Amino acid sequence: MRNIVLLGSTGSIGTQTLDVVRANRSELKVVGLAANKRAAEVEKQVREFHPAYVCMYDSDAAKELQDRISDLGIKVMAGMDGLLEIVSVPEADTVLTAVVGMIGIRPTIRAIEAGKDIALANKETLVCAGHIIMPLIKKMGVKMLPVDSEHSAIFQSLCGEPRDKVEKILLTASGGPFRGKKRKELASMTAQDALKHPNWDMGPKVTIDSSSLVNKGLEVMEARWLFDVSLDNIEVVVHPQSIVHSAVQFVDGAVIAQLGVPDMKLPIQYALFYPDRRPMAEKRLDLFELGSLTFEKPDIKTFRGLKLAFDAARTGGSMPTVFNAANEMAVRRFLKGDIAYLEIYSMIEEAMEHHRKVDDPDVDAILLAEQETYTYLSGKYKI
Repeated sequence: MRNIVLLGSTGSIGTQTLDVVRANRSELKVVGLAANKRAAEVEKQVREFHPAYVCMYDSDAAKELQDRISDLGIKVMAGMDGLLEIVSVPEADTVLTAVVGMIGIRPTIRAIEAGKDIALANKETLVCAGHIIMPLIKKMGVKMLPVDSEHSAIFQSLCGEPRDKVEKILLTASGGPFRGKKRKELASMTAQDALKHPNWDMGPKVTIDSSSLVNKGLEVMEARWLFDVSLDNIEVVVHPQSIVHSAVQFVDGAVIAQLGVPDMKLPIQYALFYPDRRPMAEKRLDLFELGSLTFEKPDIKTFRGLKLAFDAARTGGSMPTVFNAANEMAVRRFLKGDIAYLEIYSMIEEAMEHHRKVDDPDVDAILLAEQETYTYLSGKYKI
């Protein structure tokens, strides 16, 4: 039995993780659930999965949930203190972090310090704090298991292969709903347009990021830390079918890739059962039905999120945090209809130009850089 604490239980990755648990009840047990505000949804999850611990990040939601499940006698935690407590519970073997945003950094660090394996679906953890997280993983001797489909594909392609023989990481991107469009066309795109991803069922934030290639830029930063490669050895390849989830090219020219239908349950289950593989009752890849696979170079002049991400990563220090924070604010405003689509790039670029880099930031400096970015953009865009 593997005991899991799930952070972000009501999001896209969280609910699909619970699907995986449902299919493997004899071997997977949820001992802790954490979410932000959806108390009614978490109540249903609690009554189905019977965790020993529950945390709501929002204090009002925590009070509501406590009232809803008062008959169960389960303690409901709240806020950051609650997240730090729930990831440390002695029963847990693995903490799957599927929260969105910077709030995932401190709980991940605490979980590693408590000796838990990490199934990672929170990009900000490595984008902003990879220089802290990866040495800590090594020091504590725990596993870092990627849940993102691309990083899981790279992880699987590297199994049994010497890391010093890697020549290049080939990170695939679907191209999102705006693939092939030019800057003039993007100017009129709405949130409704951007949320129509052709292949993947993801949350709104990640779907918008996919359309702008910001998501791929964040994944480049993650891959750098996860697989200890330089940015020059990571190549983004647009692959519209989303069948090749990513690949690794080795020094002898061999390329090993992981293929499959676009379904997040596979990388979730792989992370939870690693190094074992278990049967899944999901659709299988049919190469005859598929017919062909195509690959293209990304249009970084139109979709500037990818270039800005490489710039932030090469600058290093606190700059990736600024990139991430500016994008988060821009996406929130775009989803509300406050800004035009192309202003997402403008907000990121302006925040990066304004920021004075902090070398080797600790967690406090990372969170301060985030807040300063929000403050700067709030004043500039009169939010």
